Amino acid sequence: MATPIKRIEKDFLLKVLYDEQIPIMYLRDRTEYILLLDKPAKSELVFKADRPVSRLKVRQKLDLMFDYRGQVVIFAAEVSSFKDDIITVAAPEFLYKNLDRSYSRIGTPTDLQVQFTFLGDRYNLSFPKVTEYESGEIGDFIRDMDPRNLSGLIGQMAGWIKGYANSYKLVIFKDVKPSSTEERILAETGKTLYLPSTLANLPQTDPYPKKRLITEEMFKRYLESTGVNLEYVDSACARFIKAKFDSGIFSDAWIPILFQEYVVGYIHIWINKEGKLPFDYGVIDTLYQFAKVLAFSLKENGYFDSGRLKNEPFEGKVVDISASGILFAYPHSSLSTALLPDSELAVKLITPRRSVNANARIVRRYKDNSLGYFGCRFLDMAPEDMRFLFEYIYGKPFTDTDASFLSGQV
Repeated sequence: MATPIKRIEKDFLLKVLYDEQIPIMYLRDRTEYILLLDKPAKSELVFKADRPVSRLKVRQKLDLMFDYRGQVVIFAAEVSSFKDDIITVAAPEFLYKNLDRSYSRIGTPTDLQVQFTFLGDRYNLSFPKVTEYESGEIGDFIRDMDPRNLSGLIGQMAGWIKGYANSYKLVIFKDVKPSSTEERILAETGKTLYLPSTLANLPQTDPYPKKRLITEEMFKRYLESTGVNLEYVDSACARFIKAKFDSGIFSDAWIPILFQEYVVGYIHIWINKEGKLPFDYGVIDTLYQFAKVLAFSLKENGYFDSGRLKNEPFEGKVVDISASGILFAYPHSSLSTALLPDSELAVKLITPRRSVNANARIVRRYKDNSLGYFGCRFLDMAPEDMRFLFEYIYGKPFTDTDASFLSGQV
């Protein structure tokens, strides 16, 4: 992820931009402009461009980039005034390094049209929805299972659980809505409520790269959202755990069953007798895989068919684009809520000369009051399409030198 540069280093870099006359690159409408600092950096930066920048406006944001000793640095600056080839901008608050994109992004060319289509089926279901979830393949886990034999899968899972838990419960939110504290927080977060021992606390941290667990801090925030006063949150959390111990439960886990962005149910396991070890992460991992298989089996058995939507292309407002990815915006809607990290889209890039078809994965998302913003990375684009897109976006042939400069993998 791009890293903000600290103030001392930022001031140093702005100084050497002038002292060493390091070229700064600005890309616009497939044209590359080279800017040099004309005066030492202060509250404003005064640039001299190699030629007047077309269609420049006051308050326009410029996305700028330079290379300092092999380190690519980017920053955004707002134009305060300009005349001919002299451009004055407000000094940037941040510079960024360690970019996580492969090529520099520029504003969308005016003659580019982009269409998106979901890859795979999409659904509108009545189950609880989450804003993010961990997608992934079930892989070898299902190798010896028949996904259409739902009762057989449940039987296999029950047999495995007996080795680690005294009891279990499988719930699907079809005719029953989340009601208990455990069900509601699981449905809201799409994460596992894991309590290895009812004589201890909820996990303080989540060891999974893509977070799966409800930590103690998350649980306390949930209690606040239900109306528990902040000064009583700690005691309410302790009472929640103590109530489990008092009821005879020694170890407890609630694992969500996720289908796309929907929480369709959960697997609840617990230990209430002596003789079994508390649940460890290995148990949670296996049940997480069982939950994936169950969701896949429900789909294969037509459980979600009534909610399947017609998969039609849609057009988002493209904010910027590079040879390796695209950022687009879409109004808040049922469609935008399905645009989750790791979702994959088919993208059609239509230019006056030719069209490029590619797949893309959503790698980040954020939102404002009216729009959701979705940053996507192109996947396995054909070399000839990559070359064409590069030359179309940047207005010049692809060369090793350009690749080195524009690369964000530094």
